[in-house]
Amino acid sequence: MLPRLGVNIDHIATLRQLRGTPYPSILEAARFAEAGGAEQITVHLREDRRHMQDADVKLLRKELKVPLNLEMAVDPKMIQFACKIRPNWVCLVPEKRQEITTEGGLNVKKYRKEVAQAIAKLNKSGIKVSCFIEPSIEATQISHELGADAVEFHTGQYCMATQGAFGARSAARAKAELSRLEKAALAALKFGIRPHAGHGFDYENVRPVAELETAARKPLIEEYNIGHAIVCRAALVGLERAVREMKSAILAP
Repeated sequence: MLPRLGVNIDHIATLRQLRGTPYPSILEAARFAEAGGAEQITVHLREDRRHMQDADVKLLRKELKVPLNLEMAVDPKMIQFACKIRPNWVCLVPEKRQEITTEGGLNVKKYRKEVAQAIAKLNKSGIKVSCFIEPSIEATQISHELGADAVEFHTGQYCMATQGAFGARSAARAKAELSRLEKAALAALKFGIRPHAGHGFDYENVRPVAELETAARKPLIEEYNIGHAIVCRAALVGLERAVREMKSAILAP
């Protein structure tokens, strides 16, 4: 099975919220992403509603032709909202009001009880659940024990390293982070849950991850959720083409 691309369109909503305008259209953006080959649309409904709004999620759930992946905090009100809307997937993420973007993986060990209860409620409503975690075997095993259908590995450290964020140490750091990701993804398969990945990917650093394989020489990562790089590229070439280019980066031999 080829890896799936989930396109995160949060930053389309960010542009709209900056001026309080009725444009750009979230649904139109989703449709361009679908036309470009997105197999999933991903949105993060944050507690402070800084970009996506409740109405956006409801509209997408009604109109999308591809699955909807809703990222959200482990919060009772958010769980209730998701159970009512019933997206195809919910990705449980950590959330801080002051952060610019999600800064790390969910601490499933610390919040074991809360995560387990959230997964149980969501599954009961027919929603599949992934946990957004750091690429570690321990966090992967705990996510499995709590009932998650998948884990989405936070690839921020790897991506920052590939972009030179750690100076002279960047190349070595990128190599180490890629190895850590590979080990965690192989562990996920061993535990019987799906390995996904996201955060910080661009059109170049996604390639080494896409080249990781299972023992059967199949792609190791089953799904990628990518937003910022695609929306930035879309500002120059359009969203449909930007999505097609990212799919090519992931699927090219």
